[in-house]
Amino acid sequence: MRIAVLVPCYNEEATVATVIGDFRKSLPTARTFVYDNNSSDRTAEVARASGAEVRTERRRGKGHVVRRMFADIDADIYVLVDGDATYDATSAPRMIDSLMSNHLDMVVGFRVDQAQAAYRTGHRTGNLMLTSFLTSVFGDSFKDILSGYRVFSRRFVKSFPVLSDGFEIETELSVHALELALPVTEIETPYYARPAGSFSKLNTWRDGFRILGTILKLYRSEKPLRFFTAMGIFLMVVSIGLAIPVVETYLETGLVPRLPTAVLSMGVMIMAVLAVSSGLVLDTVTRGRREMKLLAYLSQAPTGGAVTVIAPTGARNDLSASPALLRQPTST
Repeated sequence: MRIAVLVPCYNEEATVATVIGDFRKSLPTARTFVYDNNSSDRTAEVARASGAEVRTERRRGKGHVVRRMFADIDADIYVLVDGDATYDATSAPRMIDSLMSNHLDMVVGFRVDQAQAAYRTGHRTGNLMLTSFLTSVFGDSFKDILSGYRVFSRRFVKSFPVLSDGFEIETELSVHALELALPVTEIETPYYARPAGSFSKLNTWRDGFRILGTILKLYRSEKPLRFFTAMGIFLMVVSIGLAIPVVETYLETGLVPRLPTAVLSMGVMIMAVLAVSSGLVLDTVTRGRREMKLLAYLSQAPTGGAVTVIAPTGARNDLSASPALLRQPTST
């Protein structure tokens, strides 16, 4: 099995060598690809000196990098991990084993922080709120939708249309799996604080609002009937509220002295009907798009064949020991 470790990086000179070294030890048969996202430091030089294959994506944003990675790299199993040395490389064999043995398409590394500084309170709260919102909209499948540590099958990667530009890519990955009801799971993995000299590129409020906006956009595009029906119901309530005093006056006097209000009420009601009608039409379109995504997914062969992954002994993992050897019988 061809295993590719994908490491998107932006100004990770202080940590990228550690990430490459850890994953080369945990997955010695894998190829490591570092995509430099137009860094201003020596990230690319350090990564190349550490033995990774280095490529460049000039358009700034993690979504652009992941889109380029998924398009360029041809493998059977993909391991996506950030270049900040906060994720546990020794968990990768365990995640791959789960993907193979359970015939899954995505395994998400559910982060369990090993230090108070690893997972800031604002990020933890935002992740909880966004995960709860996503669960209420698309169903209960994930506890950590913002984890950047994931293992994918080839059929997931080659059928996933990346539309996001930035850090909201993790949300889009989760929604894609939920919409097509793909087999996925989460595995607890240690989450460490950034090493000294390394700084986070995330902004709690800015990126949180961007992710929330992405969820709302995906809700509108993937659940249009619900979205526009809710809008239509709101407009209907407003229209009826405007119309009640006009109707009462007409019943008492036979006159319509508030003609502008009556016209406004009628216009709002027309907008409500149009909203519900748009939802019905877009629901049919969305169903067709979902069928096309599913056909693209099914056109890819399922992950199979023999895989051997050697995990180091004595490597750090505070949760459970990684298996020493993973094997998957050859499928026919």
